[in-house]
Amino acid sequence: MHTYKPYYHFSREAWAALSETETPPLTQTELEEIRGINTRISLSEVETAYMPLTKLISFYLEAAETLHAKAGAFLGTSEKKVPFIIGIAGSVAVGKSTIARLLQLLLSRVLPHKKTELVTTDGFLYPNAVLQEKQLMKRKGFPESYDIKALIDFMGQVKAGTTHIMGPQYSHLTYDVLPEQEELVSDPDILIVEGVNVLQVKKEYQFFVSDFFDFSIYIDAEEPNIEKWYKERFLMLRATAFQDPKSYFRHYAEVSLEEALQSADTIWEEINAKNLHENILPTKGRSDLILRKGNNHEVEDVYLRKL
Repeated sequence: MHTYKPYYHFSREAWAALSETETPPLTQTELEEIRGINTRISLSEVETAYMPLTKLISFYLEAAETLHAKAGAFLGTSEKKVPFIIGIAGSVAVGKSTIARLLQLLLSRVLPHKKTELVTTDGFLYPNAVLQEKQLMKRKGFPESYDIKALIDFMGQVKAGTTHIMGPQYSHLTYDVLPEQEELVSDPDILIVEGVNVLQVKKEYQFFVSDFFDFSIYIDAEEPNIEKWYKERFLMLRATAFQDPKSYFRHYAEVSLEEALQSADTIWEEINAKNLHENILPTKGRSDLILRKGNNHEVEDVYLRKL
């Protein structure tokens, strides 16, 4: 009996061999500006791991546009091609945001005639006041803490070809949705949607966020590495952003280092690890591509779903 293996596997070396350039189309300064607070990434890593991915996405985009044109000619329709949507999922602290921003920049350089925009799903979290009322503050980041209806409506508008769509904004400083503040998604050719649960499937909904994706990526790593990265980030934020009087986490900057470390341990164990095992990790196999990182944030393995 044959075991079905839905993914091609590429080692780091095999994947790097697919890169067609030795000079990534960005500078070290630009890379520093988009990377996360404790996400280590170099121009060499961009060339090795992310330039092949950018080229691959361009093939998927080209194929989607060709199919749209041929199907339109066959059916006698003339609708405008709607945005190509890329979903990026993975655990807290695994580096999703940095990769999303990096892909946005690379795609805009490699495909300068295409407009690439980025949306994170944080803005679709319920406001803290609602989460407190629902007693969900300790479940923030879990599927039930999101306004899924609003998120799916947003995605539906994108795929319907709506040219100007407003989405909610989120502040990591105040740890809350910004009231009466929205960001504009304006007629992109490519839209990147990043969030921990974007590949989640819940039977109570008729549609899923991933229904709207043309290509999806899961950022993977060993759990001890993700936990280490989370705690490193927590301590770096404690010394920087948490110092701001407006920070929701200001109190962590005022307690002892030992107390802060204990808090980081508790948050990881009771919230982030639990969410990872219950909701995020089970969606890995629904992605088109898996980037598996080693302990230094470098991509060690790539898994691409077979066509």
